[in-house]
Amino acid sequence: MGMVTITRSVDGIGKSITTFVVFEAAAALDEMAEGEVLEILTDEFEPFVWDISAWCKATGHRLALSESTADGHRFLIEKRPVTAKDTKLAMVLSSDGLLDLLSPLGFALAAALEGIDVHLYFQGPGVRVLTRRFRPKLPGLSRPFSRFAISGMKKAGHLPPHDKLRQLHSLGAHIYVCGGSLQPFKVSREDFIFDDLPIVEYFSFVSVMEEADVQLYV
Repeated sequence: MGMVTITRSVDGIGKSITTFVVFEAAAALDEMAEGEVLEILTDEFEPFVWDISAWCKATGHRLALSESTADGHRFLIEKRPVTAKDTKLAMVLSSDGLLDLLSPLGFALAAALEGIDVHLYFQGPGVRVLTRRFRPKLPGLSRPFSRFAISGMKKAGHLPPHDKLRQLHSLGAHIYVCGGSLQPFKVSREDFIFDDLPIVEYFSFVSVMEEADVQLYV
């Protein structure tokens, strides 16, 4: 490839979570003009090669280069008009356990970064996740080690649930709360990390699920 002018660069060295790096890349591309080139630097980690290629294909940006380097891997992405999507994902989350939140929020974030219309319904113990006082924990005997696990995951790019929810919120994801779960789990509207959460029940979200192309219950 000939000489290319790099407009922005994202440093993903040390991270192993593709949604973390792609979120940073998407934010950089939002501030760039069509035709400008974004550089992404990562460790030599096979999932990045597959996932960044898949994300470019889904969004319409052009992956101009993907190459191994002496220090890791380098991607060059040319900004293109974003491909419009008419896809909706509806997900029901019922747990407040750290292990039960990792993959669902990760998949929801990946979907939002691809331009999919994401809808999340928190019910049961899951309503605690949306409160300011929520602290994710591992189950059973592993609970005392939760702080160390969260610290290690954050270093790799696996952000805590609140941070992922804020990323989702900034990408336009819709978040709903089960009204019937508030009193049993001692949660009130004033506890939420967002001020614009609709408090609904089953009929409201069933109508969302009816229109969704992808439905997940976790």
